[in-house]
This record gives sequence, C-alpha cells and structure tokens, in this order.
Amino acid sequence: MDLKDYKPKSFWKKPEGVTGAIFLAGLIGGLGFLLAGNIGAILSNTIWMTTTIIALFAIVYFILDPKARTLISYTYKSIMRWLTGLFVQIDPIGILKSYIDDLQDNLKKMNKQVSKLRGQMHKLKETIHNNNKAINSNLELASKARDSNKQAQMVLKSRKAGRLKESNIRLSDLYKKMEVLYRVLSKMYENSEILSEDLKDQVAVKEQERKAIHASHSAMKSAMNIISGNKDQRYMFDMALEAIADDVSSKVGEMERFMDMSSSFMDSIDLQNGVFEEEGLKMLEKWEKEGVSKILGEEKSTLLLEAEDDRNILDLNTPIKKKVRAENHINQYDNLFD
Repeated sequence: MDLKDYKPKSFWKKPEGVTGAIFLAGLIGGLGFLLAGNIGAILSNTIWMTTTIIALFAIVYFILDPKARTLISYTYKSIMRWLTGLFVQIDPIGILKSYIDDLQDNLKKMNKQVSKLRGQMHKLKETIHNNNKAINSNLELASKARDSNKQAQMVLKSRKAGRLKESNIRLSDLYKKMEVLYRVLSKMYENSEILSEDLKDQVAVKEQERKAIHASHSAMKSAMNIISGNKDQRYMFDMALEAIADDVSSKVGEMERFMDMSSSFMDSIDLQNGVFEEEGLKMLEKWEKEGVSKILGEEKSTLLLEAEDDRNILDLNTPIKKKVRAENHINQYDNLFD
C-alpha cells in the first residue's frame, strides 16, 4: 500500500464533518434570524451599523485571503473534531484497536466455519462414493437381468443407475463449489492472521510515536505549516493512520460479507436428501466474477484455478495452516510512514 495512491475522505464526509455541517447551519440560521429581526434597529443605530459593516468586511477579507481562509478552516475543523471526539470514536489509534478486536472475533468464527464446511464436504464425498458403488451395482444387476431376459428388471435397474448418475453430476458440481469456498476461507484465514499481527505491531509502535508527534507539533504549528504550504508531520502521520484504518475497514468488511455468504450457502445444503438452493450457488458465482479481493489480492484467481484443476486434489484432512510471519517479513503498512 502506498500513501501516494491514497485519497483521504474530505472533511465533510467524516463524522466531524457532519458535526461541522450541523454547527455551521445552526450558526448561519441563528445570524440570519438575528439580522432579520433587528435589521431596523441596526440601520437606525450608527454604532451597530458600523460594527456590522466591519464584520462584513472582515468576512470578505477572510474569504478572499488564502492564508486567512486556511487558518480559519483549520481552526474550525480542529474544534469540530474535538467536539465530535467527545461522543464518537474518531481517534485513528482507537479505531485500529477496535479493528484488531473485530479481526480476532472474525478469525474465531472463520475457523469454526471452515471446520463445519470440512465436515459437510466429507459427508458429500462419502455420498458421491456410495452413489458410485450403487451405480455399478445396479448396472451389474441390469446386465444380469438382460442376460436372463428379464426386461422389466433390466429397465428398473438401468433407470435407477441413470438417476444416481444424474444426482452425482449435481453433487460433484456442488462439491466443486464447496471446494472453492474451502480454499478461499482457508486462505482468508491465513492472510487475516498476518493482517492482524501487522496491525498489532503498527498500533503498538505508532501509538507512542503519535503521542510524541502531537506533543512536539502543536495545533497552531501544524496550521502554520499548512498555511506555508509545507508538509506537516502531524497531519501526514494521522493521514497514514487513516489510510491504514480505511484499508483494514474494507478488508474486515469483505471478510464478513464472504463469511455471511458462505454461511447462507452452507445452510441451504441438505446433504441427507442431496438438495441445495440455487440461490446460494448464484451468490458464490457472482463473487467469483467480481474484481480483485482486498484480502486475497491476486491469489483469488489462483485459488479459483486450483479448484477447477482435477489434478490439484484437496486434502480435507490437512488442518488450516497457521501462517507464521517470516523473520524478514515486511509489515504491509510500513511504507506509509516513509
């Protein structure tokens, strides 16, 4: 991930922007009400009228002067951020800590989901195997009935073998889709573990760094840097943390959506009767056709190809790999602070 490619949300799209918009609307409305109710008194009172004209000139000056406008804007945003922070969690470190908790909860749920899916796949595989044995048995009986000139018996056994073949075609297709789910869930689990570890490391280190930067870079100093057109260290640091939070948010969201989809798909399967809802398959097929996964990256297309390759046999007895970070592992978010 590169900070150059990151486009931060505008102030008005953030929680503090909502507070700012409400406050600004209230301020403009209140001033408008006061002016409308006292316009006669203002015009008849020289002092009031002079004060009003000066105030209007000051407003025009701040609007036309870039530096003054930047200072007022920065101050206003800072105040709104402080007010919003009293009621809503907007501190980037606090947000990242909550995402770590979400990741840990999701990893536990995903582990259970993979175990449940593995159990269903074992049962389905056994059903397909038993059907194949029954197909061969019925075909043998049909052959013997034909040799014995037992036409009715031959037709009965042949039709039964045909129905089992059709059932196995559908069940084999279902197994392929379940294999896709299994491979994807397992890989998501591995990647999410690494994501969780990277995030913990970043929070542990950057929490202290952020305190030091905020202590040495006052709000006024940051405002002066921005007005001068210089890159402000405090602003850039917080923007990097915001970029991490947005990236993790999208990954956690994708993780939860895929788990919900896979759970709905598995719940629709009735292995005992060999039936399943087509809607679940459609949801999975739609996901397969969607763009690049945030969690899987380019591994998504590789996983889909592996599931389609009959030579690439999936071993259901192999437990989910606990991905261990290599000694030379580079934290995926380190370059944001370069």
